[in-house]
Order: sequence, then C-alpha cells, then structure tokens
Amino acid sequence: MNAQSKKNYDSIIKEGTALMYENPDKAIALGNQIIKEAKDNTDIKIKTYKLISDAYSSKRDYEKSILYVNKASQILHLSNDKLLKIIIYNKMGIQYEQLKIYDKSLQYLDQSEQLILEYPSKDSIHYYLGVNYVVRGFIYKEKLNCDIAIDFFDKGISSLLKSKSKSPNSPISIAKYNKGNCHLQMLEYSKAKENFLDAIKFAKKANANSLHAFALKGLAEVSTKEGKHAEAINFLNNAKQISAQVNDLVLNKQLYKGLAENYLALNNWDNYKKFHNLYLSTQKLIKENERKSISESLKEKKSELNLKFKNSLPKFYLAYIAIFFTIILLVFAFLYFIKLKKKEISALQDQINTLQNLK
Repeated sequence: MNAQSKKNYDSIIKEGTALMYENPDKAIALGNQIIKEAKDNTDIKIKTYKLISDAYSSKRDYEKSILYVNKASQILHLSNDKLLKIIIYNKMGIQYEQLKIYDKSLQYLDQSEQLILEYPSKDSIHYYLGVNYVVRGFIYKEKLNCDIAIDFFDKGISSLLKSKSKSPNSPISIAKYNKGNCHLQMLEYSKAKENFLDAIKFAKKANANSLHAFALKGLAEVSTKEGKHAEAINFLNNAKQISAQVNDLVLNKQLYKGLAENYLALNNWDNYKKFHNLYLSTQKLIKENERKSISESLKEKKSELNLKFKNSLPKFYLAYIAIFFTIILLVFAFLYFIKLKKKEISALQDQINTLQNLK
C-alpha cells in the first residue's frame, strides 16, 4: 500500500469518525470496507477496528465493540506507532469503564498516560490526555464522589481545548454533560443547566445527535426537579426526535423513563402507561446486551489464559525433562557411589583376612 492510498484510507476513517454518533451503521459499513481492502497494513487495520468498535459503542452494542477493540489490541504489538498505542489503550480503558470493570479500565488508562508522558511531541497528545482524564472522571464519579469527578472533567476539558490535531467537540460535550449530572446530584440546578447548555453547543459543533439528545435530557431533568413538567416533556420529545436515527438504547430508556415520570406528574395516564412500557422493554433489551458483552469479555479472558497456558507448555516440558534427567543422573551417581563403597569395603575385608591369616 503506497503513501497515497494510506492517506486516502485515513481520510475515509476520519469520515467514519464524523458519522459515529449521527449514523453509526454507516461508519461500521465504511470500516468493514476498509478492512477488506487494507490487506497487511497493520496501522490502518488497527485504526479501522477502533472506528468500528467506537461505532458499536455508540449503538451500545458492547459485545461487538469489545470484539473489534480486541482485534486491534491483538495486532498492536506489530505497530511502531506510539500514538496509535496511546489511542488503543485509551479505548480499552473506555471499554472496560462502560462495562463497569473499573480496575481494568484504570490499568489501561495508566498505560496510556505513561506513553503520553513519554511522548516527544506534546502538542499532538492534548486530545488523548483530555480523553484519559474525562474517562477517569466517569470512574471517580461512580467510585468516589462528584467533587473529584468534576476536577477530572475540568482537567480533561482544559486539555481537550488545547488540541490542534483533532476536533475535541464530542468529548467536551460528554464531559460537560457529566459535569451537569454531577451538579444536578449536588442540587446545584443553575450550574447543571449551564453545563447542559454547553454540552448542546459542543454537540452541535460535532454534529453529534445522540450527545445533543443527552444534553436535552439533562435539561429535562432540571425542569422536572423544578416542577416544570410540561417544559421537561418538550425537552424530552425534542431529544427523542433528534436521536431517532441513532437508536441508542440507553438514551431511549432514559427518555422513556423521563416522559413516563413527567406524564404521571401531570396525571396523563395513557401517555404514562405508553412510555413506562417502552421503558421496561428497552431496559430488558439493555440487560440482555450487557450479559452478552460480559460473556464475550469473559470468553476473551479465557482465551488469553488458554493461550498463556499453551505458550507455557513447552517451558513446562523442558523443565520436566531437565528434572527427569537430573534425577536419573543422581540415581546413577548414587549407584556408582554405592559400588565404590562396596569395593572399598571388599578391599578392606581382604586386608583384614590377610592380617588374620598372618597371625
């Protein structure tokens, strides 16, 4: 593959990345086409596997997302591109955070951060450091508290805003949305609303419909807390319309839940039942997908352990053979020692007999 074709593939991958939230199915189709054509170009394959994994993450299909990020990870050792390794380790951290396997997530984030700190061109890694901090914010929000999480979201946003090599709008929107959620939990409604509005602004810049819809959902939650149920329903319906083509199950579940709660508050029983049933059916589907994803992750871990076991077998056999021959040598040495002693005893007995005969 020549430099021109590599450049073209990079351009197509960039195009797919832009479609990730608005039309993930198209991004997946582009990625699969590149994989068929990329042949033995390792770096292009790794980038494309990540694109497909990201698109499946956008669809909340974590089973397939893990499958493709693992494909990238399996050939990562063949690449000399340190920046690409940073990207994949970050992605692995994101993947395990989504599965709520936080220790494993932090392990990959630490590996990525170490490579970031060692990377010679600091201007080109602001984006990836920013993403790293934002994902840590998600984890600390769940494991520790919102104060610590907000600190990491702010660090992430600050680093992302310095990025010149890659558009930071989508991750900034995600960070702002999560900051808004933290302020909502802390009953700081004005700060929550401010962050949700910022999240919408950055989502629009990224043409990310699902992120736009999540931020609208956040505004609806503020309105619900303030008792403005009709306003909340308007935000939620707007979010549902914007994200209709995305088919994000987690987003849909939260939108249905919000609509059901607000219609219930307005004593609109028909709409309450309609959206409550949609909420329950979507929740069931999400649970099924999560079980499949965890199962796939466990299969991958089992496969890794089996591979390590197979790789260790030759060493085991060599050690076993070495021990066997060592034992044989010790046995022969022991028998030889016994034989020598018998000869010495026999010679000594002969001397005693000779002395006795002389007497």
